[in-house]
Amino acid sequence: MPELLRCGNPGDCIRFHLPPPFQVLRSHTCGELRKSDVGSPVTLCGWVENKRDHGGAVFIDLRDRYGLTQVVVGPPEASDAMIDSAGHVPAESVVLIRGVVADRLEGKVNSKLDTGEIEVRSEHFEILSVSQTPPFTPGQSDLPGEDLRLKYRYLDLRRKEMQQALIRRSEIIKCMRDYFAEHDFIDVETPILGRSTPEGARDYLVPSRVHPGNFYALPQSPQLYKQILMVAGFDRYVQVAKCFRDEDLRADRQPEFTQLDLEMSFVDADDIIGLIDGLVARTAKQVLGKDITLPLPRMTYEEAMRRFGSDAPDLRFGLEIVDVTPVAAKTEFRVFRGTADAGNFVRGIRVPGAATQYSRRQIDELTSYVQQDFGAKGLAWFRVEDDKTLWSPIAKNFEPEHLEEIRVLLDGEPGDLLMFLADTWEVTCKGLSGLRKRLAVEMKLFQPGELNCSWVTEFPMFEKDEESGRHVAMHHPFTAPLAEDLPNLKDSPEKCRAQAYDLVINGSEAGGGTIRIHDSEVQSQVFELLGMDEETAQDRFGFLLDALRFGAPPHGGIALGVDRWVMLFAGLENIREVIAFPKTQKASDMMTQAPGEVDADQLNELQLRTVSVKT
Repeated sequence: MPELLRCGNPGDCIRFHLPPPFQVLRSHTCGELRKSDVGSPVTLCGWVENKRDHGGAVFIDLRDRYGLTQVVVGPPEASDAMIDSAGHVPAESVVLIRGVVADRLEGKVNSKLDTGEIEVRSEHFEILSVSQTPPFTPGQSDLPGEDLRLKYRYLDLRRKEMQQALIRRSEIIKCMRDYFAEHDFIDVETPILGRSTPEGARDYLVPSRVHPGNFYALPQSPQLYKQILMVAGFDRYVQVAKCFRDEDLRADRQPEFTQLDLEMSFVDADDIIGLIDGLVARTAKQVLGKDITLPLPRMTYEEAMRRFGSDAPDLRFGLEIVDVTPVAAKTEFRVFRGTADAGNFVRGIRVPGAATQYSRRQIDELTSYVQQDFGAKGLAWFRVEDDKTLWSPIAKNFEPEHLEEIRVLLDGEPGDLLMFLADTWEVTCKGLSGLRKRLAVEMKLFQPGELNCSWVTEFPMFEKDEESGRHVAMHHPFTAPLAEDLPNLKDSPEKCRAQAYDLVINGSEAGGGTIRIHDSEVQSQVFELLGMDEETAQDRFGFLLDALRFGAPPHGGIALGVDRWVMLFAGLENIREVIAFPKTQKASDMMTQAPGEVDADQLNELQLRTVSVKT
């Protein structure tokens, strides 16, 4: 057992022994001691959570990431100088305590603390680092604004909630690594500095000093590298990969993010989905103690949009979308009839028991919500009365038999509220999807901590870009079409469905993958369809096309958003709460003030200069 020399005040050096496993400054953590340790000599290190002066004895709550222990600095163990020093130590200072574990006095046990039955009677008190008055303290109940928390992130990370989130993140990543190691995956690191191959979000570019005028790009994903690994014969690849996308941010997005990335050879979509089913069940059980029924439910993209208006439907509650366009076409209500006649849609949801919960003013607020956030023209609604008739200010514009048809289509019961949008398919999808999510939160239609996982499959392979009018890949240009849709690739690409699959957890996309194109001719055909001529395709992706010509196995994979998984498993709504040092919604680091200007000498070395561009 090593002997360590510690000095408190000048000239006051003491020697003491530290038992394993902590052969460092401390013998125990602040969350470790129990009643069975009473009488034991211990050494603790940590931060001063708070202190209380009880007239000749100072009580300190000492904190580290493991917990909190009450320390008493007072007679007969402590000298007057030690008591005075303890009484003046500022909060958040770092101290070392050496003393003996004792029972708390009768009536002073704190049942809320794991260490609540004991206290440490200090024989030595040493200040390791004095803290200035912090802008906020980790223990305060009223948190400051997020900007201040991010600026002083090191203080924010001392909070128990933040530490628990990062510990959970570590547990989830370990669970993932262990799971794939058991399934014979090889962990391979792929480059951070690569070639810019624009096919989605903007790249982050890195200028090259050695090759003036040329740039590396930070990877949006390891997509191309992992396909090359399949061609190279590494049939099971996995990596916890850092990825970068220069795009507008939301609460659940970051410019740099982490994904669990994997690829497999000689598989189809069912193989990959089944593998991830097992990971979901393992993680839920190991991290949350929850049992997940397998296989996870699946629905096609078409079904998801039809029933829920979203390709990432939240299945923790109902409020399914129902199409009433055929009935609307028969009514005399101008809005419904006109929408149907124009080839658009009238679709609605049934909100059970909401008729008495939502006033006219609240419904008006919902109307403004779908108008402002989703571009809807308005929100029509009916209340189901006790006799099952429908009442609404617009009900006079409908024949009774048409109202009854609508009620039957939505299974309306007395007390229900029926809400409708009349618009294009896209607007009704987005508006009703947003409306059902908002209503579910307001009406508490799901339990906190509930975990619902499912798959959405068979996405369209292409979608039309509104500005250019050309086809763009819905996932990425390396996605293979369903075998039965391959003949449509040349003449009817809009009919092609992709061998694509997204994992959805609680209405958020938690992962997405595809079976890849492994035939160079098909890949070239897709590039051409996307408006990429042969020269451009060769310049950007020549190495991939070459690789596909040298014996490429059928392969596919998936990328799981680690940040998103942690956020969802922790029951949080902001992804910045599960990242140690996140960026703001403007992609800046409040703590380090990144991005920042660089010296002129650095720009000169890179043969770059900055110019002001009017936008």
